[in-house]
Amino acid sequence: MTLQLDDDGTALSVTEGTAPSAAGGGLEILRYVYRPDNAQFESPRPYFEPLRDLAGHQVSLYRPHDHVWHKGITLSLPNAGPENFWGGATFRRGKGYVDEKNDGSMVHREFTELAADEDGVKTVERLDWITQDGRHFFSETRAFAVTVLSDDTWVLSFSTAFTNDTEDTVVMGSPTTEGRENAGYGGFFWRGPRSFTEGRVYTADGEGGDELMGVRGDWMAFRGAHDSVDAASTLVFTDHPENPGAPVKWFVRSTPFAAVCPAPFFDTELPMAPGDTVTLRHAVAIVNGDTGVDGAAKTAALAAAELAKLA
Repeated sequence: MTLQLDDDGTALSVTEGTAPSAAGGGLEILRYVYRPDNAQFESPRPYFEPLRDLAGHQVSLYRPHDHVWHKGITLSLPNAGPENFWGGATFRRGKGYVDEKNDGSMVHREFTELAADEDGVKTVERLDWITQDGRHFFSETRAFAVTVLSDDTWVLSFSTAFTNDTEDTVVMGSPTTEGRENAGYGGFFWRGPRSFTEGRVYTADGEGGDELMGVRGDWMAFRGAHDSVDAASTLVFTDHPENPGAPVKWFVRSTPFAAVCPAPFFDTELPMAPGDTVTLRHAVAIVNGDTGVDGAAKTAALAAAELAKLA
């Protein structure tokens, strides 16, 4: 299978040239919007949306009415010291959710690499994190790669390294580190389609649902069903063993909506001194069909191997 990479000045589109599409041409399996036009309250930042399996089924959701700052898959961090790079109100101990007018932006500066060949797609990007009041906060280098593994599986590998450019120690955390139980979200966050509600969650220990919130592991998968067609898709997420806190705790929901996030700061804060850099690496395999637990484990190993190739 061949992949094509196109850039319209606001987004990158990755198209698979042999899979069918409604328009009769190649199938767009991924769009990476790097110049978003979202409101400041949504913490404007790049996102992957839509995402589709190789049969053309969409496996992501954009700006759901319940959380408009959820956008497909995006790097989102709700508690970066005094700042919020998630969107919406910020959870503070003893106060609950408070609109602190602190929703920052992750601003695209340039791509230093854009490549598409027989091995897949790879990009490298520079970004700046800017606070809502206009101050430079962090600098970031991120990369992602797209590879097709088989007729029914492709992999998105993602890497980010962000550096504290302020003169203060910035404590990375989550609503849980601020006192809200089982709300340790923050990181490489996926929001699934409405039809994936009450889907099944697979781990190395078996399958379940919401009760798997906060479990540790190298990987986690989510199987959801599609409306109108007799079809399912499975997303298999992996966490790199050198990420902070590995094996990571997972933020996962199957109700009231589908969401998965390997959450490095789930219940443990990480202080970043001035000049410190945090590196996070993740992959997600998108599979047409229900892998089951055993299939998810095998797919996770393949996705981890692809992630290891992303420098």
